[in-house]
Amino acid sequence: MANQETSPGFLNGVWSFFASVKLTVVVLLTLAATSIIGTVIPQNESPAAYISTYGEKLYRLFSFLDLFDMYHSWWFQLVMLVLTANVLVCSLERLPRTWKVVSVKEPSFNIGRFRGDSDRQEFEIERSASALKELFEPFLCKQYGYCRVDDSDKGWVLFAEKGRWTRLGAYIVHLSIVFLLVGGLVGSLFGFEGFVNIPEGDSVKSIRLRNQNAVQPLDFEIRCDDFQVSFYESGAPKEYRSTLTLIEDGKPVRTKDIIVNAPLRYGGINIFQSSYGSLPSDTVTLSIASRDDELGFNFIKEAKVGEPVELPEGKGTFVLRNFSSNADYLGHALGEAYIGVLTAEGKEPAEIVLPLRFPNFDRMRKGEFVISVEKYDERFYTGLQVTRDPGVPVVYAGFIVMILGCFITFFASHQRLCVEVVGKGGKSRVMVAGSANKNKLGMQRKIETVSEKLRTMAQSGS
Repeated sequence: MANQETSPGFLNGVWSFFASVKLTVVVLLTLAATSIIGTVIPQNESPAAYISTYGEKLYRLFSFLDLFDMYHSWWFQLVMLVLTANVLVCSLERLPRTWKVVSVKEPSFNIGRFRGDSDRQEFEIERSASALKELFEPFLCKQYGYCRVDDSDKGWVLFAEKGRWTRLGAYIVHLSIVFLLVGGLVGSLFGFEGFVNIPEGDSVKSIRLRNQNAVQPLDFEIRCDDFQVSFYESGAPKEYRSTLTLIEDGKPVRTKDIIVNAPLRYGGINIFQSSYGSLPSDTVTLSIASRDDELGFNFIKEAKVGEPVELPEGKGTFVLRNFSSNADYLGHALGEAYIGVLTAEGKEPAEIVLPLRFPNFDRMRKGEFVISVEKYDERFYTGLQVTRDPGVPVVYAGFIVMILGCFITFFASHQRLCVEVVGKGGKSRVMVAGSANKNKLGMQRKIETVSEKLRTMAQSGS
């Protein structure tokens, strides 16, 4: 029984909490403060850059608070959810009163209110009330969505209105805000942003997420068929263009040339041209020389990454394993280098580092052979930014709904018009009055225009 008694009170309390305008103010101020923090603290930088700027203690604190990737943090998403709920509940709290006005089939009106309107227009005309009714009623009812004529003892009263639905303009704007918030949350929760470098002729099926060690697999393969770059006379890059082919289930499904600001879109994923660079090719020319000067041999052999090269006199094999743009040896940075594995006769396989800047580096190993890179070719790679944001259609819908809602809110209104005709003898007195929930000055001009039109019709008889 206690739970049954307290449950409605609890739900009412939750409803009142989310319907509070104070909550709206607090949430908006919180979002404003977080936006300032997100501007002051650069987002998605490397840990080394943050430690250099703030020191290790502040770095740990800010990292714990998710201030370095604030807009994807759990607490920022929670604030967005609270704001969404607040907007929805506030709208639902006030909607029933507005809906009663919008949905009524037979609106009531108070003739005394129109008679006391300071903006009303009056004139007399030498025509009977019944004759004016035949003239005025078709004209006025054609302009308004709702029109009603009531006969009185000395004449008749026409009541017309239009734009009743425009009272929902504010709620349409609220709905657009919900669309924008939901779209942002969907993109934050289910989207991703990553980067990948693809040499010409190579392909990838995954990318590395921005400032994370995580790898994001793709549902298709991206192949770089060609890369071209043109330069200004100053040497600055003018345009770089990648020819990409998307391969799904082993079959090409899309080929397109992309440049900056002209991405390739497929399956909800956007592929942007982000950067470019050059890499040594997979095929190099190696020099394999004897350490013993008396032997004096020096073999020049072509080697390809992944394929073994036989050493002279059957002394073993050497395999190029990969290329590193920033090789390291015992804590010393060597720059660009090929990494290989030497399997000498009767010895364990050993890793060999071949820096491009230091051709004689392998002499330090004191092995029977000295291996170095004699010649290599370079090839371009394309740097791609790959993003997925499933919330974008919802955000676009929110912008469209917001434009519609703002137009209705600021440029449309609920207008009511009252025309009273009182006959006396062969003459009639005509009163034209009206009201609007917005743009009072515009409604005043509308009354003057209608009054002048009715006067002209009455005088001409048509």
